[in-house]
Amino acid sequence: QIMLMQDFGSTILLCTPSYALNLAEVMEEEGIDPAALRLKCGLFGAEPWSESMRGEIEKKLKVSALDIYGLTEVIGPGVASECIEEKNGLHIFEDHFIAEIIDPSTGKVLPYGEAGELVFTTITKEAFPVIRYRTRDISRLTVSPCSCGRTHVRMDRISGRTDDMLIIRGVNVFPSQIESVLMTIEGVEPHYQLIISREGSLDLLEVQVEVGEAIFSDEIKGLETLARRIEHEIKDLLGVSSKVKLVEPKTIQRSEGKAKRVIDKRKL
Repeated sequence: QIMLMQDFGSTILLCTPSYALNLAEVMEEEGIDPAALRLKCGLFGAEPWSESMRGEIEKKLKVSALDIYGLTEVIGPGVASECIEEKNGLHIFEDHFIAEIIDPSTGKVLPYGEAGELVFTTITKEAFPVIRYRTRDISRLTVSPCSCGRTHVRMDRISGRTDDMLIIRGVNVFPSQIESVLMTIEGVEPHYQLIISREGSLDLLEVQVEVGEAIFSDEIKGLETLARRIEHEIKDLLGVSSKVKLVEPKTIQRSEGKAKRVIDKRKL
C-alpha cells in the first residue's frame, strides 16, 4: 500500500483508523517520511475511534483526518462525512437519507441532542430500499449551524454499538470508552485488546495495551506504576475494575480490516 501511494502520488487515504496507524508504523520502520508523500487528507471509518486517535493519525501521517460513515445495508461508504472546515460531527446527506435516533430498548424516537441508536430510511435507493433500518450504532443528531455552511443535520462520531457493548459486573462498557482513557496517557500506543473472562460468578476484564519501546525497556517498577495508573483511570471513568497488562510493541495482531478489540472468553 505504501509503495502504491509513492508510485501514484496518492493524495487521499481511505481505510480504517487502526490500519492507518499500522501504515504509519511500517513507514517509520522503513525510514519513510510521510511528509514526502503527497497525502493531504484521510477518510477513516468502519470502526469506532476517538479524538485522541485522530490526533495520533494526523501527527504520524501528516494528514487531515476526517470521519466517514456508511453501512453496506444502506449504501456502503458515503452516508455521512465530516467537513474539513470544522471536524465537528458528520454531515448526513439528507437528500438521500432520513436519519433518526431511537431508544434501543423501546424504539421511541429521541429528540435532537440525545444519544441513542441511529436509524436510517433511504429516499433514493432503488431495488433494495430500507425503511427505519436499525444500524445498532450509538450516536446523536444535531442541527446547530456549521462553519462550513452546509445545512444538513449532523451526527456525532459513533461511540459504540448496541451489539458490541460489554456488560461487566452489571456495568455497560464500550471499547471506545477504554480507548479514550488509553489515548490520554503518554507512552501508551494506540493498539489494545480487551480480554473478558469469568471466575466463578464474577466477570474479569483484562486490558492488554502496547507501550513504546523506551517505556517497555524501563525498570519493572515504572511499568507497574503505569499499569496501576491506567487501572485507576478506567475505574474512575467507567466504575469497573480491570487488570492492565502492558505488552511490548507489535505484540497485538494488526489487521487490514476492522481491528479485533474484544476477546470474550465467558461461557454465558
